[in-house]
Amino acid sequence: MDAFDFRSRDPLSPAFWDERFEQQFTPWDRGGVPQRLRLFARDTAHGAASAGLPLPTTLIPGCGSAYELAYLSEAGWDVTAIDFSPAAVAAAREAVGPQWRERVVEADFFAWQPAAPLQCIYERAFLCALPRHLWPQVVARWAQLLAPGGMLAGYFFFDNHPKGPPFGIDRAELEALLSPCFTCVADEPVDDSIPVFAGKERWMSWFRR
Repeated sequence: MDAFDFRSRDPLSPAFWDERFEQQFTPWDRGGVPQRLRLFARDTAHGAASAGLPLPTTLIPGCGSAYELAYLSEAGWDVTAIDFSPAAVAAAREAVGPQWRERVVEADFFAWQPAAPLQCIYERAFLCALPRHLWPQVVARWAQLLAPGGMLAGYFFFDNHPKGPPFGIDRAELEALLSPCFTCVADEPVDDSIPVFAGKERWMSWFRR
């Protein structure tokens, strides 16, 4: 007998994710902050300091447990993490602790509005959590939310397996989706992936033109 009892099979429903967080079935959750994000945060901070600029206003969509929110916030970033699953939001608020819990917001990515223009969006298992037919809408929303000169940075999952989540993307398809509004400025292998993503993800940064 399966140890998990999932009733919802639709990843577009908050209930799908609620069940998995409530039953502690979260194979996409690494339990901490990946190394390449740490390097990105360091390099961005150095660049901002050299230019006399503030750290970028940042969004983490589909934040899950939101470990990255606490890490970036402690480093002085202005970060908001959102998720439409109440159970994910509860898990994130517990994970980040009382100091940063108010920065975790229950919201729909397609409806949420930032208080100020965003300079950075961190991508981590958000695009691949959504069915492929929604990807053009996700990319359009990224482009809408990011101010020109901003950065979409994070991990992109490449795979051709038809079922998901996670739903993998083809490199040519990702380029076709993003190239109208974004320019790729970093594309690197990842050596600390968790098993569900191992060998199939890359760190990428995309400049919002």
